[in-house]
Amino acid sequence: MQENEFIEFKIEKLSNLGLGIAKVDGYVIFVEGACPLDTVKAKITKVRKNFAEAKVVEIIKSSPYRVEPFCKMQKVCGACQLQFIDYDYQLELKREIVEDAIQKIGGLDIKIPLPIKSPEIKNYRHKIQYPVSQTKVSKRILSGYFKPRTHEIVNIKHCPIQPEICDEIIELVREQAKNFEISGFDEKTNTGDLRHIVIRSSVSSGKILVTLVVNSTKVFDRLKKFAKLIYDSFNDVSSVCINFNTKCTNVILGEKNECIIGEDFIEEKLLDKTFKIGASTFFQVNPLSANNIFLYVKDFIKNNYQNPTVLDAYAGIATFGICVSDISKNVVSVEENKDSCSRAIESLKINNINNVEIYNSDAAEFFKTEKRRFDISIIDPPRKGCTKESLDGILKLTKGHIIYVSCNPATLARDLKYLVEKGCKVETIQPFDMFCHTYHVENAAIIKI
Repeated sequence: MQENEFIEFKIEKLSNLGLGIAKVDGYVIFVEGACPLDTVKAKITKVRKNFAEAKVVEIIKSSPYRVEPFCKMQKVCGACQLQFIDYDYQLELKREIVEDAIQKIGGLDIKIPLPIKSPEIKNYRHKIQYPVSQTKVSKRILSGYFKPRTHEIVNIKHCPIQPEICDEIIELVREQAKNFEISGFDEKTNTGDLRHIVIRSSVSSGKILVTLVVNSTKVFDRLKKFAKLIYDSFNDVSSVCINFNTKCTNVILGEKNECIIGEDFIEEKLLDKTFKIGASTFFQVNPLSANNIFLYVKDFIKNNYQNPTVLDAYAGIATFGICVSDISKNVVSVEENKDSCSRAIESLKINNINNVEIYNSDAAEFFKTEKRRFDISIIDPPRKGCTKESLDGILKLTKGHIIYVSCNPATLARDLKYLVEKGCKVETIQPFDMFCHTYHVENAAIIKI
């Protein structure tokens, strides 16, 4: 097998990164844009010792699960890798991805059920983060997602997985930035004004928080006027904030925010609770699907415990802690982001909750010093999962169950393997489709100590 060679083969399955997998002459071939059961003609783009990469040149026979993408930009954008696959079959593929990780990485023989569907599969994404640049000659502003495996921006005019007003806000920025002498960012030279546009919209209220991430350490007058234009142009925009980020980094948000006009938050509901979300606080991008996860966790606790003590670690704005507070004796929420802790305290006041304690601390450090033990620990770590030190700390503090919520099947499987080696039992793993049309999948694992 050689690079630039053309080969015909049938796609067998999907990888955990959304690539089709085929086997030819002892090579595993990862194929971009392929659906299981497709027969394709593909061009080999890379050859390694044990595998190769390829791109589809021609679909000789379509998979019965292949459909026409509802977005015209699907092939070039890269955000919705699986949109050309029937939605119900996407769920089956995600089930297989999770089961494969749990069995091969975790070494656990656990049958995984289908993911619980997202209530919406269009207009579901209520947080968007668009990078901004500009053309070299005409200085036209570009904003959208990066092309796969590049930092080339696909200038997206309409995205059907987010509310339409987000497209309208982005288009206003493209059209009006030049009038306020706001330039797009050049990451090669670290010059230009506007790095990203971040939009958070509320399902429950319809209100929108717009954050302009700028390559500056302070607000300048033309930026204030530009922010006011955005605010005045849309009735549902309740605030425009500025985030300052001058670092040479791929990290989107800097450490400092300033609200230019309106309130510096929007409110969202999960179950029957109200949450305040700020410019830099974490909150799920698909609130309706997130609601399914919180209900699943709450129902498990309600059906198995009476008035338990709960540890809510990697808590963000204490969403889990607040959602289960009314069925718990007391809840301790731990989060290292200071702004998230502040928002959590505000949300406690809104909901008249008095049995949740908020700690602004690194989770691993908190585990070392905490003396109390809890009936249940809910953990929702970042994609990298937990360290062994953190898992040991959680085990030390938990008497009954750990509920591990994860957006990464691989690190979840790794951590479950460690917990099982420490004597725990994984009772169930339930996937949820939080990120429709992508290979990403959320999971909630119930673990008995």
